[in-house]
Amino acid sequence: MELTSEKYDIKSMTLEELKKEMEAMGEKAFRAAQLYEWMHGKLARNYEEMTNLSRSLREKLAEKYPYTSLKPVQVQESKLDGTRKFLFGLSDGNVVESVWMRYKHGNSVCISSQVGCRMGCRFCASTLDGLERNLLPSEMLDQIYAITRLTGERVSNVVVMGTGEPMDNYDNLVRFLRLLTGEGGLHISQRNVTVSTCGIVPKMRQLAEENFQITLALSLHATTDEKRKKLMPVANSYHLDELMETCAYYFEKTGRRITFEYSLVGGVNDTLEDAKELSALAAPLHAHINLIPVNPIKERNYVQSGRREIEAFKNKLEKNKINVTIRREMGRDIDGACGQLRRRHMTESEER
Repeated sequence: MELTSEKYDIKSMTLEELKKEMEAMGEKAFRAAQLYEWMHGKLARNYEEMTNLSRSLREKLAEKYPYTSLKPVQVQESKLDGTRKFLFGLSDGNVVESVWMRYKHGNSVCISSQVGCRMGCRFCASTLDGLERNLLPSEMLDQIYAITRLTGERVSNVVVMGTGEPMDNYDNLVRFLRLLTGEGGLHISQRNVTVSTCGIVPKMRQLAEENFQITLALSLHATTDEKRKKLMPVANSYHLDELMETCAYYFEKTGRRITFEYSLVGGVNDTLEDAKELSALAAPLHAHINLIPVNPIKERNYVQSGRREIEAFKNKLEKNKINVTIRREMGRDIDGACGQLRRRHMTESEER
């Protein structure tokens, strides 16, 4: 487990770990269950809210264990679809983004897994300033908890697809997933959780062994190694053949169909030939394709494919019997793409 200020991060502990901590403090084991419920069930913002714990215990806890509780620095709400984008402040002064989206099937939250990112994907604002640090499990969880408190509405779907590469923060990701989907907390169904990766093969294989029932989404974005290398530096480390083998392994081990995320970039990867090659990659895996009209960012010269090209691309996939959707553009009027709000906040802070 990662430490903060040489003290344990209490909100990242399992119930069993909490029991041991309580016993070490001379407390009864049932206190751990009370504490766990306050943190992960009642979503307490601090120890003071835990009214069935004695004042002396609350004081001891506050002294020994820092308590993660994210506070919104900025909130934007889309006039188009009600999507809300949150910029949360962390205890060390860093900020992370999360997005709350309302769908017919329930509310979905997209969370960040790192402060910044070191993957260097060419069309993504998250990676422009590199990686600052990993997020703790508690910091990933509390994005969801804070949004639940602030909106007053239940979250039914969680997507780990915000800033950062989840597989680059693997141990904290796995602990987060166990806390999020386990009993005693929000208990969100694993089938309602999606984790995105740009394709770190060893970690994808490791995730296949964890016995999760989550959806794995691969940021593919190109159908050849040559093209992918221009868009995603990670393609220099893991070739497409290896990546497709790993996707097949994940499908075989979990029975969960892979999703290919495919950002359509005008004049780069949106031809009918690209669609044909994408069909050939997806078909053996029964993969679902999620087409994403790319969000232009001012630091790069990539543009979104035209509506006609997007529809033609989708039609070609469907003719090849590939399951495909075009991602709804949520929050386009509020810096909707990963990393845009955080980057603007950082730029404005530097200019002050």
